[in-house]
Amino acid sequence: MGGVPAWADLEHRKKSKRTLSDSDSDEEDDLLCRTGNFITSSESLPRGILKMSTCIPIPANQERFANGKLVTVQFHPSAQVVMTAGHDRSVSLFQVDGIRNSKIQSIYLENFPIYKARFSVDGEQVIATGTHHSMFFVYDMMAGSIIPIPKVRGVEEKFLRNFELSPDGSFMLLIGTSGYLHLLSTKTKELIGTMKVNGRCTASAFTPDSSKIYSYSKEGEVFIWDVRNRKCLHKFEDEGSLEGKCIAVSKNNQYVACGSSSGVVNLYTTDVCLKENHPKPVKAIMNLVTSATCVTFNPTTEILAVASRDADEAVKLVHLPSYTVFSNFPVFRRKQIYLTQSMDFSPGSGYFSVANNKGKALLFRLKHYSSF
Repeated sequence: MGGVPAWADLEHRKKSKRTLSDSDSDEEDDLLCRTGNFITSSESLPRGILKMSTCIPIPANQERFANGKLVTVQFHPSAQVVMTAGHDRSVSLFQVDGIRNSKIQSIYLENFPIYKARFSVDGEQVIATGTHHSMFFVYDMMAGSIIPIPKVRGVEEKFLRNFELSPDGSFMLLIGTSGYLHLLSTKTKELIGTMKVNGRCTASAFTPDSSKIYSYSKEGEVFIWDVRNRKCLHKFEDEGSLEGKCIAVSKNNQYVACGSSSGVVNLYTTDVCLKENHPKPVKAIMNLVTSATCVTFNPTTEILAVASRDADEAVKLVHLPSYTVFSNFPVFRRKQIYLTQSMDFSPGSGYFSVANNKGKALLFRLKHYSSF
C-alpha cells in the first residue's frame, strides 16, 4: 500500500524527537551562558496611559506670567528654549529645565497686542503679528533688534493676523480675508504670489517638504496647493464639517487632521486626500464638545493633541497608532489647564506645553521620550 506511513514508523519518530530536544537544550544552554537585561522597554509609545509628570506649580513662564491671555507657546527648533507671547504686547524667552525655567529675555511691542508669534526655522528670528494691525514685527535675536515690516507691497489687507512658516524656511504664508492667501519670501518679506480659496480661509498648513499647502475654508473644504506654481492640485470636503477651524499635517507627511466647529477632529491619510473628493477619515475624534480650535502632531507622529478654547480643560492627547485617547490627561477633577489657546511639543517630544487664558504656559514632561 505504498510503504509504512510516517506516524507508524516508531524508529523515525524517536529520532526526530531526539533531534528536537537537542536543539532545545542548545538554545537553553545559550540562554544560561549569557547575562544581561533580557526585558527591554518598547521603542514605540504604548497606548492607554501616558507616563508624564507635571512641572507644576512651575509653568514654563513662571518668572514672567503674561497679563491677560497667552496666544502662543512654542519651543525653539534647536535650543532648550520656549517662547511665549500674548495680548500684553510682550514676547518672552525662557530656558527649559523643568525646575526653574529661568527667563532669558522679554521684548515689549508698544500698542501691539500679539495675535501670533513664531520662531523662524533657523531659530534666529521671531515673527509676530498683531490683533488689529496691517504690519508685523521681526525680532532678530542675534542682532537684538526689532524690525517693523510696515506694509508688504501687493498685499491689500486691513489686518494681518494668521500666518504660517514653511518647514524649509523659504516661505511665509499670510492668511488674508475673503479667502486670499499671500505667499511671501521669508528672507526678503516680499510678495511672491497670491492664491484664493472659495469663501473664507480659516487655517493653513505646509507639508513637511514645503512643496504643498493645505488650506481649510470656513465652508469645510480643504484646498491643496502647489507652492512652486501656486496652482490648486486638488480639493476635498472634510466629512461632516459645517465650519473649518484648524488644520495640521504630521511631520512624516502621513496624516492630515482637520478640526471643525462641531468639535470633531477628522484624521485622514495624505494619499487619500490627494485622490478623493469625499475621503473617509481613518478616525473621527469626537472627544471635544466645543469647537476644535487647535490641533498639533508631535515630532514622532505618535501623539495628536486636540484642544478647544471654548471650554475649560478641553485638551485631549490621541495615541496615533491605535487612534485611542490617553485616559490620564487632562487630570480628572483637577482644574489646571483652563482655556487652551496654543499647544506645542518640544523637538524631541520630551516636553508638551499648553498656553492658557490665565497667562501661563503649563509644562508637562512626557517620560517615554528621553530627549528634549
